[in-house]
Amino acid sequence: MSSPPVAPPGWSRWLVPPAALSVHLSIGQAYAWSVFKPPLESALHLDGTRSALPFQLAIVMLGLSAAFGGTLVERNGPRWAMTVALLCFSSGFLLSALGAQTQQYWLIVLGYGFVGGIGLGIGYISPVSTLIKWFPDRPGMATGIAIMGFGGGALIASPWSAQMLESFGTGHSGIALAFLVHGLSYAVFMLLGVLLVRVPRAGEAAGGPAAAGGVRVSARGAVRTPQFWLLWVVLCTNVTAGIGIVEKAAPMITDFFADSSTPVSASAAAGFVALLSAANMAGRIGWSSASDRIGRKNIYRVYLGAGAVMYLLIALFGDASKPLFVLCALVILSFYGGGFATIPAYLKDLFGTYQVGAIHGRLLTAWSTAGVLGPLIVNWIADRQEEAGKHGSSLYGLSFGIMIGLLVVGLVANELVRPVHARHHVPAQREAADAQRQQPA
Repeated sequence: MSSPPVAPPGWSRWLVPPAALSVHLSIGQAYAWSVFKPPLESALHLDGTRSALPFQLAIVMLGLSAAFGGTLVERNGPRWAMTVALLCFSSGFLLSALGAQTQQYWLIVLGYGFVGGIGLGIGYISPVSTLIKWFPDRPGMATGIAIMGFGGGALIASPWSAQMLESFGTGHSGIALAFLVHGLSYAVFMLLGVLLVRVPRAGEAAGGPAAAGGVRVSARGAVRTPQFWLLWVVLCTNVTAGIGIVEKAAPMITDFFADSSTPVSASAAAGFVALLSAANMAGRIGWSSASDRIGRKNIYRVYLGAGAVMYLLIALFGDASKPLFVLCALVILSFYGGGFATIPAYLKDLFGTYQVGAIHGRLLTAWSTAGVLGPLIVNWIADRQEEAGKHGSSLYGLSFGIMIGLLVVGLVANELVRPVHARHHVPAQREAADAQRQQPA
């Protein structure tokens, strides 16, 4: 395989975040899948469970491809990874377009869910290691810029997709044309990142003092440390708590105030969902940048400890005050986004930059787990409570209590994190040899 492109002398490191952002804004379309659910259900005669299957499979494949492809991403560099992401993500849409046009739903599941999901995972981790190497002085800010794009991609994709469906029609041919336009447009946009990205020259201290502090741990070695699994618990609990809000946001706020004198309308609930998306995106850059100043352990104390307090306030007083409910939910979603953006820098602090992208890929299996766990807790308990004759905010009391408990577990895991023992470190000569192999002759 070809060597990753190396920056020439004088190359500005500030060109790398836009390259990463072009990929993450594209694959962030995944959060806008719900726009296609009602048209698909009507055109292909699907129920809600089946129409959600492409998205669910895509998130599962995101975690699996990030975990198993992380080492290849480290070995072959960001341009290779972004190219693979471009081909898989765009091909997924093209396959889905064929499936919609021929009314073969399994092709949409295969395209968007399986093939596109691989593009999601490889694309998500493709710039992480490179950004950290370019910004050793501000790794939280650098990764926050890119991962902010994944959180904000739906803000672009949702109205764009809705407008296309309105123009092309919501029948199977209109859906197919919308998928086709998505696939071709995202290919062009992601190509900008492929062409722009560069890695630092060997031995070059990009952007100031290096922050690895002599720590260098391989991906294989990292999974054998307690620190990796403690951070796995930290990420899983934080993501589970965030998904507990975002996955059921519109019906949740409607239920909370259904018995009040001012119930929440459908349009207001949709506006609430948009606010949550904005908080998710803002938290990714804001909180991760703050972690560069106050430290990674401290910022996760905020995510987990303050997050538990926000859930407690909603559980106790949320149905009595709309401003309180909305404010607490926005804070929880900002912590949700911030947790995603800060975890690469936390990994870099503990394991160094040697194979941090591959380590990050393995850790994202926590996201796949949380993606199943969070909706399961909230939806299953709400269904059981409704069967028991309860309604309104009482549908969520038990599930919110579980979320508080999970956040406390994550807080304890974060407190137990310590520096990695020297026996797990890789010799400096091995890191230098690996870096030299990636340089052009």
